Amino acid sequence: MKKAVLNRYERSDDGIVIIDVSASRIEDLYNNFDKSAPYLRRDLDQDLVDYLIDCAKEIGSLPFVIRFTLTQSPDEGKQSRIKKSVYNFFNYLGIREKQKLLYKFRRSAILFVIGLAILFAAVWVNKILGEQRTVVMNVLIQGLTVAAWVSLWEAIAIFLIEWLPLRKHISLYQRLAKASLMFRSLS
Repeated sequence: MKKAVLNRYERSDDGIVIIDVSASRIEDLYNNFDKSAPYLRRDLDQDLVDYLIDCAKEIGSLPFVIRFTLTQSPDEGKQSRIKKSVYNFFNYLGIREKQKLLYKFRRSAILFVIGLAILFAAVWVNKILGEQRTVVMNVLIQGLTVAAWVSLWEAIAIFLIEWLPLRKHISLYQRLAKASLMFRSLS
């Protein structure tokens, strides 16, 4: 299946996968929301971003290059601007994902500490009261125990399950930020 997907991509002479991007003008590569912002600070067009991300996911760990085909051949300055824009945009996305990952780890650690504290409180209350407990105290102790396990489970689930997709996104954005770019013109 993967080989069939990869067959739709052109390859360079040395076997590197080429992600082709065609646009009439350089301006078509950028989001039109704020036309007054300098190109290095403007976001890339969302359709372009989605396309590049989807292609990079399909390609997987194979090396790739992004080739921009434009109506007119861009000069060195414009090529440099596009390279910096692609790098800055995907580097920014990677930084945002790292922030999300750190937030998840902090949240996991806090929930784990809270869970342990509640569990120790439940054990301590249970030990202090001994056999002389009312029904209400039994319900309270059981409630504390359940709350502790819920908190611990959430902490473990975040740590074991939720961080992996974020780590994959970070890696993907880093690959796209560092990708080599090629340029050619239709003329």
